[in-house]
Amino acid sequence: MKNRNDYRMFTMKWWTAASAMSVAFVLVAFSQSVSAQPQTKSTPGIRRPTVKNSNANEGYRIGPGDVLEIRVYKLPELSREALRVEENGRIRMPLISEAIDAACRTEGELASNIAARYLTYMRNPQVDVFVKEYNSKPAAVIGAVNTPGRFQLQRQIRLLDLLSYAGGPAERAGGNIQLVHSSSPFRCESGAAAANEIGVDFYNLNDTLRGDVRANPYVRPGDIVTVLESPQVQVVGNVVRPVSLPLKERITVSQAIAMAGGTLPDTQMDRIRIVRQNGNNTRQEILVDLKAVAKRQARDIELQPNDIVEVPVAGARRFMKRLLGDVVPSAARLPTYVVR
Repeated sequence: MKNRNDYRMFTMKWWTAASAMSVAFVLVAFSQSVSAQPQTKSTPGIRRPTVKNSNANEGYRIGPGDVLEIRVYKLPELSREALRVEENGRIRMPLISEAIDAACRTEGELASNIAARYLTYMRNPQVDVFVKEYNSKPAAVIGAVNTPGRFQLQRQIRLLDLLSYAGGPAERAGGNIQLVHSSSPFRCESGAAAANEIGVDFYNLNDTLRGDVRANPYVRPGDIVTVLESPQVQVVGNVVRPVSLPLKERITVSQAIAMAGGTLPDTQMDRIRIVRQNGNNTRQEILVDLKAVAKRQARDIELQPNDIVEVPVAGARRFMKRLLGDVVPSAARLPTYVVR
């Protein structure tokens, strides 16, 4: 009996040890399989929707006027090929009684929101959202640029890049850029970015063209970029080519006449007249003797913004000849209308 009892005790200890090892092995294997899976928080009774979406436009925020394509997997009757975002920034989907806020959301965020709303009607809805047309608040570039226009911003873009799309600054461009920020009610930024959205900023054009970060900010949808024209002076009268000259740098009266091609015969050289607009809405006339200026016997007056340099003709006969020569061809180019 002693040997039989010893055998039973040995058998029970061996079986207990083997069982413990098996349970431990199962627990280790289960814990490894659990740790290999992504950790997600789940709430009892709530099913998590599956959302599929392209990351190509992850950073773009949807706005009013954009046209969306919304696909609900295996449910074409709930899908929409061209759904325009309303002016209040919302859209409407079948079976969902409330309007859905689409403005300021990315494609993925909107897809997730729609999928969560469809959980009431189906299990594990799969939703895709794509922006088909970008129409919300384009940025405009106007003023002294070669190709003014409106530009739909599908990505972040800096001021210098946007100016290049507008053909760059024109010859008449001055030294400053005016940036008027949007006053749209859909300001997706928060905090400091939203606080700075409404207002006007000015930047030096040369600094922007050099790529200086301080003069090359990001342009936001709805912004209006204006390349300001430089002040101008006009040269009229008995010159080869009457012109308006941008006053980008110092220009004297003799330089302005030279840039207009010089004087024509019969010019009254000692009676060059500068018509200047003063700040109090009064005009001032300054006479310049161009002969004396050429001999350095008189000062070559520096022109100011909006000055008009008038080069007179020495005789009325020449003046009439010039008048007929200028007016008759111009009249021939006018359109013809029939008076009945």
